[in-house]
Amino acid sequence: MTALKNNFKRRLMAALLPLVFLTLFPDKSARAQDQGSGTIRMNVNLVDLDATVKTKDGRIMDGLKKEDFEVREDGTQKKIELFSRDELPLRVALVLDLSDSIEPFLGPLRDAATTTLSALKPEDEVALFTFSTEAQLSVPLTQDKTKIADQISSFHTGGATNINDGIFVASEYLLKNAPKGRRVIILISDDVGTDAGGQGTRDIVTETLAADASVYNLKIPGYNPPDTLFYSGMIPGLVNIRKVTEQTGGEIFDVHDVGNLDAVFQALIHRIKTRYTMGYYTTANGAEGKPHKLDVRLAPSFGKKGRDYTILAKTSYYFR
Repeated sequence: MTALKNNFKRRLMAALLPLVFLTLFPDKSARAQDQGSGTIRMNVNLVDLDATVKTKDGRIMDGLKKEDFEVREDGTQKKIELFSRDELPLRVALVLDLSDSIEPFLGPLRDAATTTLSALKPEDEVALFTFSTEAQLSVPLTQDKTKIADQISSFHTGGATNINDGIFVASEYLLKNAPKGRRVIILISDDVGTDAGGQGTRDIVTETLAADASVYNLKIPGYNPPDTLFYSGMIPGLVNIRKVTEQTGGEIFDVHDVGNLDAVFQALIHRIKTRYTMGYYTTANGAEGKPHKLDVRLAPSFGKKGRDYTILAKTSYYFR
């Protein structure tokens, strides 16, 4: 009898282990298996998204459950299969402005990065991009957060402010190189562009959505004389940062005083860590080559979206 029980346990574990693995590490796509002649094959794709929920007075709503949310794709409500808070690893791309106006803030920014990035989980990874006239990768994704902070203190400022390419290059990198996890881009700039680069707002939004990344903006008070501000306002094609953050589910964190830089940076990282992560299955596929509209809201008992609460989440996605 003992041998029969042990044999049953082994068979049960063998059957359950694949299910446990799929639950903890869901693949982006799964294909139904043939169960006999006439079985229809169907691609089932996992779509994941993050969301921050605020009350009408701006407070973060904690303690929400899976059943409190509703997700619609192209107007059709979807069943939420996966739900978590700060469980998936983060892949963060810091995009740092190195134009002349930022020079006085590099020292405080390095100190803020040292303390703030240490709040991330050990398995979270951070990459560092810089831009002035051109954008480039300075530090590839790494779990060593001190390497990021130390690199910031070695930079020299100069050149134009090409925010467009800064965001686009980071999005392109995350699309091609970031492993599974939640992807976030943090733009650190005074947001006064003086070079429109090679990509417009529409292409930047498309690339960030394709990378499944949310764009956050740590807006610091750069030094810009009146003639620079006037010149910036006359340049066509500069990226609309607010539009990019809104459509990708991010936010703008405004640092009004450099003395508050550390506190605001910490608040931004805390916001990223405490977003709700949801996943549902769709029959969409990459061959369609079109965006799919998303609408994330709370159950009717919470009131009306936009009036009783607000949700920060991406408004569309490209399946890849």
